[in-house]
Amino acid sequence: MPDLSTLLTFSAAALALLLVPGPSVLYIVARSLQGGRRSGLVSALGVQTGGLVHVLAATVGVSALVMSSALLFTALKVVGAGYLIYLGVRTLLGRDGSAELPTPPAQPLGRVFLQGALVNALNPKTALFFLAFLPQFVNPARGPVAPQTLALGALFLALATLSDGTYALLAGSVGRRLQGNRVFARRQKYVTGGVYIALGVGTATVGHG
Repeated sequence: MPDLSTLLTFSAAALALLLVPGPSVLYIVARSLQGGRRSGLVSALGVQTGGLVHVLAATVGVSALVMSSALLFTALKVVGAGYLIYLGVRTLLGRDGSAELPTPPAQPLGRVFLQGALVNALNPKTALFFLAFLPQFVNPARGPVAPQTLALGALFLALATLSDGTYALLAGSVGRRLQGNRVFARRQKYVTGGVYIALGVGTATVGHG
């Protein structure tokens, strides 16, 4: 299992990402605006359920990678850093976030949950994100890699549930006032891109210890 210092560092990095509205948050906010707090909360749970698929995949893949070659593990770090920086640059240069996720119509809660899970489970960017992000906090010297990766992934999803749930509650309270607010979309794009780039630079310069 990761030590306390690693868990605290990981939690801080995860919260830095989660507190900045990204595509999944905009999707959950849209659900909340359409269906209220319950719809937003159910959508958040669905999104994180889809994220669990990627955590399990990253757990298997990273474990096999470390067992086969330490050099490949280092290569994954380099590729991961490059991907995070690329994601940040693409976010900064891309269109407003409001154009990426159209407001969905109101639907039954069961369908909202399923769609949230599928949206995240079938998103290749989410898969690449976990493969790039989780290994940065895994220390092979502390034992098997798979349990560490799974623990970090579960912690990330727990923090994401709290963060996304908070956005759902706030959006449900605000109602429709955030809908179509392109100023909000533009500003969140620059903050999100900056966070990804900062994480990418940190990934490229900090080792496992």
